[in-house]
Amino acid sequence: MKQHWKWVVLTAASLGWVLDFLFWKQGLGVNFAIYAVACLGGGLLVMQRTRQRIAASEVWLAPLILIFAVSTFVRAEPLTLFLSVLLTLLLMAMLAATYLGGGWLRFDLLDHAAAFWRLVRSMLVRPLGFLGEIRSQEARQGGKSARTGPWPVVRGILIALPILIVFAALLGSADAVFGSELQAFLQVFQLQRLPEFVFRLAFMAVAAYALIGVYLHAGSGSTNGDLATDRKPRIPQFLGFVEAGIVLGSVAALFSAFVVIQFQYFFGGQANISVQGYTYAEYARRGFGELLAVAFFSLLMIMAFGTVSRRETRMQQSLFSALSVMIVALVSVMLVSAFQRLSLYEMAYGFSRLRAYVHVSLIWIGLLLAAVVVLQLLHRERLFAAAALISVLGFALSLSVLNVDGFIVRQNVNRAVRGEGLDVPYLVSLSTDSVPVLQAIFESPSYPGLTRDAVGAVLGCRQHVHALRLDVDWRSFTISASWAGNAMGALRTQLAAYRLAEAEGPLRLITPGSVLYECGGYPD
Repeated sequence: MKQHWKWVVLTAASLGWVLDFLFWKQGLGVNFAIYAVACLGGGLLVMQRTRQRIAASEVWLAPLILIFAVSTFVRAEPLTLFLSVLLTLLLMAMLAATYLGGGWLRFDLLDHAAAFWRLVRSMLVRPLGFLGEIRSQEARQGGKSARTGPWPVVRGILIALPILIVFAALLGSADAVFGSELQAFLQVFQLQRLPEFVFRLAFMAVAAYALIGVYLHAGSGSTNGDLATDRKPRIPQFLGFVEAGIVLGSVAALFSAFVVIQFQYFFGGQANISVQGYTYAEYARRGFGELLAVAFFSLLMIMAFGTVSRRETRMQQSLFSALSVMIVALVSVMLVSAFQRLSLYEMAYGFSRLRAYVHVSLIWIGLLLAAVVVLQLLHRERLFAAAALISVLGFALSLSVLNVDGFIVRQNVNRAVRGEGLDVPYLVSLSTDSVPVLQAIFESPSYPGLTRDAVGAVLGCRQHVHALRLDVDWRSFTISASWAGNAMGALRTQLAAYRLAEAEGPLRLITPGSVLYECGGYPD
């Protein structure tokens, strides 16, 4: 890396400027994806220039980074957008932290924590040490002296500036014509914005400094070191099999009793609810959070006892695995119960973002539990961190593919077709991801007129509550906003028939069928 230090510095400095250009006074849009691709491409270019070969297992991270980076300007739903940004940065950090050594799929949680700490430390201190080594090496080799290169020019400019300012001020005061010409000349540089320029320059410098640390770490510090997976366990196995077996066996017995007693309520549906006198809300809410907590703590318990307990014979290992599988199977039944309770609640009260998140997360929690069982049977408990990471990536990708806000619209409109109410203010509050779905329903003749009228009210309210800006800078461009703008433009004539009610306070809309709907907001 030392022989090509100019490439490292030049690439990082260029990306610092790109960061300022893409994000200064701009909202999040296609700029994030462009910058992520630029950092990834710049890093790979530096590694190729310095002949640092990427580990085979790292190649799979690049397409994942691109997928989540693209998702940041395709979806506008808050959690999908947040996870896409977070996972893009996380995967890029993982690529830099394990570029040469690879093997991130075999890391446990402590391995990942140590690798990320090394990367952060490199971002903070490695650039200073690296540049110091370059200067020392050039001095030893009789290369450029400390007084050659760009730094003397920079120092000369910094010394000359205050002297020029003093003399220019004196000459401007001595001659009015010269003073006016000098003032016109200085206007070109917009000196009133000097604090802004200084801040932006400092921001670019900090970004470039951090990127230098990242690239240096990827090129020389990402070999895993003592993170090799064949080392001895760091946590001693201080618990015997008998103690662990008693704990797991008693928990399995408790879970079995719970499942047997409650089995009729798990899958009995509305009939059993009415027999017990529960309403939908009471049945759905009762114990839902507790069942999720049971699933979470059961997972932690199995992993903890798998780490700290000794299984000295094949029989002990088989019994431990059998008890773990039994607990996971019982917890899976409880998750099915939680899923059914949530479905009943959604049937009664409709979908919301939180309910959609939980709906999707239950599926991935179930898959993670199944993965834990498989890892226990194969004695590969160390791979739990990889299984958990894959579950998180799958959950985030599922939200992006699902289009959460569009899914909520479809489910709630279908519920309205069955005779339930439609919460117009809530649909109005959703992101631009929902607009193309609303357009498709509004233009479809297969929906009843009253339902289409309510959907039209949602679209009509959106015109006034969430005014779409189509003249945004290209750096803030998002596909979601573009599709929503096209949809609203195509419906402009039809939505003209939806009139605002003349009243103070929150907006209300009158449909062509003379139905009044609350918009649930104030005009932008």
